Amino acid sequence: MFKLYTAPGTCALASHIALEEAGASYAAERLDFKNGQQTTPQYLAINPKGRVPALVTDRGTLTETPAILAYIAQSFPQAKLMPDDPFAFAQAQSFNSYLCATVHVNHAHKGRGYRWAVEESSFADMKRKVPETMAAAFALIERDMLKGPWVMGEQYTVCDPYLFTIAGWLEGDGVDVAALPKVVAHRKRMSERPAVQKVLADVKA
Repeated sequence: MFKLYTAPGTCALASHIALEEAGASYAAERLDFKNGQQTTPQYLAINPKGRVPALVTDRGTLTETPAILAYIAQSFPQAKLMPDDPFAFAQAQSFNSYLCATVHVNHAHKGRGYRWAVEESSFADMKRKVPETMAAAFALIERDMLKGPWVMGEQYTVCDPYLFTIAGWLEGDGVDVAALPKVVAHRKRMSERPAVQKVLADVKA
């Protein structure tokens, strides 16, 4: 049985949905970021990075969303959450890596400026840039990367809960989603999936 450490409003939602879609046996433990639970010695012993997600398996703990998503997909091949073809698999990894290394970092500049600077004026400047960088990243996704109806085309993959998770931040980041009809339609399709509905209900509970 897996144990997933998560927190509301974070990218850990993608791994949570993927576990549910895969039919995995798992337990989700919610951390209280507002009270600094991610920095306690107890949690740092599990994930020294002090972030989520962290997936505890019988072989050790995995961190970083793209790695966890690939592991879930490969651990439950019957769920067909990744393409079998090596090139298509790499394309899916490329998509997830872009979300992780570029889009999520763009978003983080809104409230995590202290990771890159020390001056308060720098924090404000980074925050002002977020609507522009997020809009540009999603314009690229809309135009060139989201094949439809799912990220990889006809096959639903672990790319889809990851896109759904990060696309959920757009309005809060000041992005006009009216310019992203494919992304909005994808979000609606995702919200209709039973696994997504169950996880969202669990998160709100």
